[in-house]
Formats: sequence, structure tokens, C-alpha cells
Amino acid sequence: MNDSGSPFSRWARQHLPTQGWQLALIGLFGLFASGVVMLTLVALILTPTLPSLDDLSGAQLKVPMRVYTVDGQLIAEFGEEKRIPVRFNEMPEMLIKTVLAAEDRSFFYHHGVDFAGILRAAWHNLRTQSSGQGASTITMQVARNFFLSPEKTYTRKLKEVLLAFKIERELSKEQILELYFNKIFLGHRAYGFAAAAQVYYGKTLKELTLPEMAMLAGLPKAPSRDNPLTNPDNALERRNAILRQMLNINFIDEAAYNEAVNAPLAVTKHAYKFDVEAPYVAEMVRQYMIQAYDEKTYAGGFNVYTTINAKDQQAAVKALRNGLLEYEHRHGYRGPAGHVTIRGEPDREHLDDALKDYRVVGDLVPAVVIRVEEKTAQAYTQDGATATLGWGGLAWARSYIDENTLGNPPKKAADVVKAGDIIYLEAIEAPDQIQEIGPWRLAQIPEVAGALVALRPADGAVLALTGGFDFYQSSFNRVTQAERQPGSSIKPFIFSAALDKGFTPATTVSGAPIVMEGESPEDEWRPEDYSKKFFGPTRLRKALAQSLNLVAVRLLRAIGVAYTAEYLERFGFEAAKVPRNLSLALGTASATPMQMVGAFTVFANGGYRVTPYFIARVEDANHVLLEQAKPAIICRDCDAPTDATSGGMAPAAAQPAEKTPGNPDQNKDKPMLAPRALSPEICFLMTSMLRDVIRVGTGQKALVLGRKDLSGKTGTTNDYRDAWFSGFNADVATTAWIGFDQPASLGRGETGARAALPVWIDFMRVALQDVPEKPLIPPNTIVKLTVNSETGKPTTPDDPEAMEEYFIQGKEAPQELPGIEGETTPEAVPEKVPENVREKLF
Repeated sequence: MNDSGSPFSRWARQHLPTQGWQLALIGLFGLFASGVVMLTLVALILTPTLPSLDDLSGAQLKVPMRVYTVDGQLIAEFGEEKRIPVRFNEMPEMLIKTVLAAEDRSFFYHHGVDFAGILRAAWHNLRTQSSGQGASTITMQVARNFFLSPEKTYTRKLKEVLLAFKIERELSKEQILELYFNKIFLGHRAYGFAAAAQVYYGKTLKELTLPEMAMLAGLPKAPSRDNPLTNPDNALERRNAILRQMLNINFIDEAAYNEAVNAPLAVTKHAYKFDVEAPYVAEMVRQYMIQAYDEKTYAGGFNVYTTINAKDQQAAVKALRNGLLEYEHRHGYRGPAGHVTIRGEPDREHLDDALKDYRVVGDLVPAVVIRVEEKTAQAYTQDGATATLGWGGLAWARSYIDENTLGNPPKKAADVVKAGDIIYLEAIEAPDQIQEIGPWRLAQIPEVAGALVALRPADGAVLALTGGFDFYQSSFNRVTQAERQPGSSIKPFIFSAALDKGFTPATTVSGAPIVMEGESPEDEWRPEDYSKKFFGPTRLRKALAQSLNLVAVRLLRAIGVAYTAEYLERFGFEAAKVPRNLSLALGTASATPMQMVGAFTVFANGGYRVTPYFIARVEDANHVLLEQAKPAIICRDCDAPTDATSGGMAPAAAQPAEKTPGNPDQNKDKPMLAPRALSPEICFLMTSMLRDVIRVGTGQKALVLGRKDLSGKTGTTNDYRDAWFSGFNADVATTAWIGFDQPASLGRGETGARAALPVWIDFMRVALQDVPEKPLIPPNTIVKLTVNSETGKPTTPDDPEAMEEYFIQGKEAPQELPGIEGETTPEAVPEKVPENVREKLF
């Protein structure tokens, strides 16, 4: 039989495979080769589109902004993601093993993709008819989380593989693991293992136990499904599976496994604990940073260092809270915050449910009264403890009727509380108080509000600031936002204006009654003093110490309202908020506590106007300086003008740090000088007069501090609506304010000396601890003369009423004020000031 066909056909039949299995094998090989070629082409196309790893660093993490005190103690943290970046050498070895056992046990051996793991997972899923086992390596997860979108497409998966290879080529295993530990999402806004350790256990990584590590290691796969807070059963199963895996690969021994697998989850959500409580300051920082850095604020890892002193801040918070609680004790108990029915033996689950909607407010702990006896009561607190209230902690609670009226004193515990009452408890810390009151005292969330702010007079740095009883109850910052009448706290600035016109501390002004006639009898104005008494001619030093209103009104009229209102601007008072009438003498202007303390720093630093500021510096995530505060400096040999309208008079509100120029040489520019607001002579005289407020005047309670270098002024407004005390020495100036957010009477007798001064004292006791006293040294142009304490006129040392008084050299002898009997004034009194016209005097 002869072969037919062409030579090629005959050759093909002789040499090429003709069997079916041979053809199938060739087809498969062809498909494989085609796939390889196609994948190679796709890889060549996609590789140039892969992101660069040049900027892959901790700075790319969405690290929250952190706010610190000036000495580096944490105040607050702001961010969409809770994250605490850690370095590889800060990761516990056992935690690394736990994570590898859970996610990628071949991590240190593969090159980004674990092909054996892929086959193993595929076989497992095929065998179990599930998709429960994945094959993503830690490197692939880093690639996905850092660079790629969450879309589930073949292109993205291929990019993930290619990027994993690229990451393995360019980064070390330690760097990759570091990125993973800091980036991975672990539920409840926690990103990274350090943040998760804090959220779930309130611990650092080094404090975690083996079962706790295993629980955290189980979260990356399904942070919601396996979350111990929301799905504890799933979390326990996942944790134990990881522990079994660790045992199988010899990461732990049998004993460690048995101990860990039998441990309870013991998980509760922990709020991040800050070193210092300063939420009002933190909010001020947050608002500034949003204005300055916009969307970068919450993820840029900024480190903001404030001017706050940690010790002073803690003292400020405690002093204000104590002062507000003491006010509440004086005005009676308004009753429980709620009530729950208790039948028989209290059920813990029922009590927990009753308290779940209440939170700790300003350190006051919510509790349910579970038992009431003759003179004691027991209450169940949110943390499951039982607190005993002794009679010392209950006896204060007379019923509140109104701001001036209390109910009868209670005779037994049942007069105050009953079983089922939801109350607040105040923990007593001072040993002497514990002996008197017991460890707990019945309390209530204050309806009254308050504020305290302290500045460093030398440059205006805010040392401490608290704008209310509890920020989370009311974020309204009364230090910077509450514009209130300063009352008698305004008098030092009016008296300063008078001294600048030639009055002296020895000048006498009548304190007799005044009636200012209006268009009708109803419009008559009859100012009066707090004591309701009337005084004859009184020296200005004594009038300021005793805060005499009628003297202040006459003094203001003598020097002129328009002149005085303009003069007050040099202390930082806003012109539009200073009335142009004689009521200014009684403090009817409007000012915030920040403006008040800023004004008093003028006396404290020798007469200079400084701008309060609260940010010392801003750094990026790598602690590179971005901004630096540049407060105006006090230069006594190169004084800026005293004119209130001169350059450099900054607003009284606290200002943020100024931008640091990119060119370091620019920092060598001549610094801005603080303008002089008062002459050294007038500043000395006023400081001396304000010392008498504490020595013999309305601020005598401050003598308890045992210091001679303190000056200050009380302030009380009409109908006791506001209570103030502002005081200072050369190192600290502090203002305390007490009042209601919606102006209302605090009650009879709630003066600045009673309501605000104790808060100031409690704070200054801590702030001035170990701070040496500095003597008040008069300028060379100040002379001391002997005067009569009643008339203020020069006298001899043997005069029974003789006293020494300071005068500015050349201005020792006051002259009679024409037309007003018993009052004197210097030559400098303006001749044509409408307010000087006498209306009617008694």
C-alpha cells in the first residue's frame, strides 16, 4: 500500500502525536503557556501602575493628633482611628508568634506569596466544601491595606500579588511586620495591636497575657464577627483555635496551652486614659488645628504641646469642682437623679440596668440606694461595689426650696434618701474629712457653673484652664465664651485711671449716699454699698480694699467716663462692651474670665500688656517642629508706648502659636515687645493697694495661704448674679468666676469672697507651692510719707492716726475738688467732662 499525500503530510503522520491523550496534554500545555504569557503581559502592564514604596513609613498611618502639657503629659487624642504606632523592637516576641500562628506561619520563609499555603487552603476548602481558609499572607494584607481599594476584582487581586512581591524586595521582614502591626483594623475604631490592647484590655502590649494576645490575633480575619465585645462566643472559639495552632507548631507547650485555653475572655471596652484632665484646653487646641490644618488634623499624627502645667491643671480642676460642690451644699439637696423600684433582695442585673444610662460626671459616681438605716445608707455603684454613706455624708442635705431658702435639717437618713433612689456620690480623699464625713458623701450635679484660668504674667502663657464642672456634661467654655459683668473686679482699672490723672492712694472721696435723677422718679439711680452703710470721706486705698461702690461712682465721675472707658482698653477690655455711664463704676461692662485675668496680669508683671496663649509648639508625627509660640517679651529698658491704641495691643482671647518660618534665619528677627499699659509708678501703687484687699479688705480669706506677696480683688454683681476673684503675684495670675449660665441670683451673701475666693485659694495653694515670695520693690520715683489715716493728709509720726503711704514723687499734695465738700482731687482733673456735673448728693 502506497503512502498518499504530500511529503509534509506523511512527515506529520509519522512524527506528531495522534493519540487523544497526547492531544489533550498538548492543549493543556498550550493553555498554560498562553496563561503565563498573558499573565506576564498583564504584569508588565500593571507593574508601572503600582504605587511607590518610597513614602511607606509610619507617617502614612492615620495617626491621631495628640495634645500634651508643656512637660509632655498627655491631655487628649483626636482622630478617626485609634492608633498607637509601635516599632518592631517594641513588639513582644510571643505576640509576634501568636499573630504568625493565626495569619501567616510561613511569613519569614516566603517572598510575599505563600504558594504552598494557597494549595493547602484550596485543598482544605475543596475538601470541606467551604471558603473558610484563606491564603493571604501578612505581606499581601499590608499591600491591600496600605495601597489598594477594597474592591473584589481579579485585577485588584493580581495587583495585590505583584505589590506583595515588590514590598518583599524593598522592605525587610521586620519593616513589613511593623507596618502590619500598626495598620490592621481590629474593631471598635482600633487600628493596630497597641491601640487594640488599650481598647479591649486597657493595657500596653508588654502587659498582655498569652490568652489576651491570642484573642487580639484572632481579630484581623473578622473584626466584627469574632469581636469579644459583640460576639464573645465567636471570639472565644477563634482564640482557642489559635492557641491550638500555636501548640501544633510548637510555639507553646501543653501547660501554657491548657492554662490559656481555660482563661476567661475578661474583655471590657476601655476609654483611653489621659495623664491630665484638661478637656476644655484640648477643645481649644482642636478648633485651632482644624482652622490651621483642615482635614489633616485627625490623621496627620500632630503632636501639640500646650503651655499647660500638669500640676496646676489638676489643681484647677479640683479647686473648681470643690467650689461648685460647696455651693451646692450651702443651698440644699434637690432630690435624686432618678428612681427604680426595688422589691426584696436587690438583683445585680436589675441594678446594672438601672444605672446604664448614667455616667460619672466630674468625678461624681452614680449609684442606686439599696438599703436605708437610721443614720446610714448603702448604695450600689456602676462598678459593682457597695458604698456606705455615713451621717456625715448625709446631714448636709436639707431640701432646696429656692436660692435663699432651705428646708429643715434632716434627722435621719430616710429624710434624705430612700431605697431605689439613683444618686451621685462624692469620694472623700482628705484624711481629716474622711474622719469627719466618711469615705463617701451624697452629692448632686451642680446647676451652678464656674471657671478658673491662670496665666504666667511674664508672657501670658496659660498655666491652667477649666471652663466648667464637667466638659462632657457641658462643653461651653466659660473661660473664653462666658461674657459676664465683672462687678467690683473692674474697680482696680478705674482706680488706675484716677492715679494716672494725679489722684493718690491717700486722696479722700466721699462715700455718702447718691441719687442720680432721671426723667421720672422711677428712673432714679441709687447705688449703694454691699454693707448698706454710708461712709464719709475715705482714702482710695481703703475704699478699694473695702470695695466701696459710692466712692467708686464719685471717683469715676470726677475723672470722666469717656476718659476711663478709653483707659480700660489698654487692659484688654473691648470698647463696645464698656458702658459710657456711671454704672461702669459698679462693673456693668462685659468681659470673659480670660479677659479679666489678662487685665490683672498688667499689675502682676509691672505694667505690661501680654496676650494670653495656650499652644507652645506644634510638631508633626516625626516630631519635626511646625509651629512655635512667639509671645511678646517684656523689655523694661525698651518700653513700648503706653497709649492703649499703640501697636501691639492684642485681643484678650487666648491666641495660638505663631507659624515658624521655613527659613530658620527668620527666627533671628527682632522679637515683638510687649507694650507698656501702666507706668512703673502707677503699677506699683495699684499692686500695693490690691495687697491691702487681701491684708485688710474683702479678700482676707486668702491670708490662710500664709504669703505676703498676694494681691487681688473680689467682684460681685447686682443681685449676686456673678461672683469673682482675681488675684496674683509675680509668678501666677488667676481668675475664678462662679455663676449660672443663664444669669440668675446665686443667693443672698454669695459674694466673690464667699463663692469664688475659696476656689482661687485652693488653686493657688498648689500653684505657689515651693515658689519663693518676691518682694514688691518700689521704683526710684516712689516716695513714702506719713499721712493721717482718716484725712489722708500729711501728718507727723506722733499722730495717733498716722500711717505711711506711697506717692509718686512730685505728686504728693492733692488739692481740693471744687464744689464737692469733703472730696479732693489733683490739678489734673479734666475741666470739661460732662460726667463731672453733680446731679444730686446727700
